[in-house]
Amino acid sequence: MQESIIIRLETEKDFRAVEELTREAFWNVYKPGADEHYYLHEMRNHPDFLPELDFVLELDGRIVASILFTRAWLEDEEGQRKEIVSCGPLCVHPAFQRRKLGKRLIRHAFGAAREMGYDVNVNFGNPGNYVTSGFVSCRKKDVSCFAWGNYPTALLVAELVPGALDGRRWLYIPSTAADCCEDTAAVAAFDATFPPKEKAWAPSQEEFYIYSHSSVVR
Repeated sequence: MQESIIIRLETEKDFRAVEELTREAFWNVYKPGADEHYYLHEMRNHPDFLPELDFVLELDGRIVASILFTRAWLEDEEGQRKEIVSCGPLCVHPAFQRRKLGKRLIRHAFGAAREMGYDVNVNFGNPGNYVTSGFVSCRKKDVSCFAWGNYPTALLVAELVPGALDGRRWLYIPSTAADCCEDTAAVAAFDATFPPKEKAWAPSQEEFYIYSHSSVVR
């Protein structure tokens, strides 16, 4: 029997279901517990949030994947800024991973972003989850972060329009939307509204530590 897959914009009635999905997908992956569900909960009210790029993927009527975007910027050495997009959180329910649903969602969302006039996406992530969707190391596109010449291993670039980055050096300036997660008390209070889950260590957390604390040599 053929599965029914629908990709559509998230609606307000989906909010809690998407937060539950995100919590389940990220729990104990990058650290004991998770804060991504709180991040997206707060992101929806941030001025950099792009509701036109807030998509869910339904499989046989059930939401099993989600992707959201914020505005971000690239600044060249002369101080000229270019507005771009940054995707995340991107998640697929653990029971439905390894079925290319995330890749399908990225492709759909990038098409919508192109229609809005965006030509570049930059975000932090595990390279293994993104390179098959056309993402490359920030070093290959000369996109620095935090300081000129610093190329974090986890900073990934996808040109939505080939050649959009024209060889200039760029500095990545992310949205401040994720700053809300620094309020750990607020994260804990929000998480307490969900069914209890055990926080634990997992090997993926060490993998994330390596990616997030290393850089590609220029």
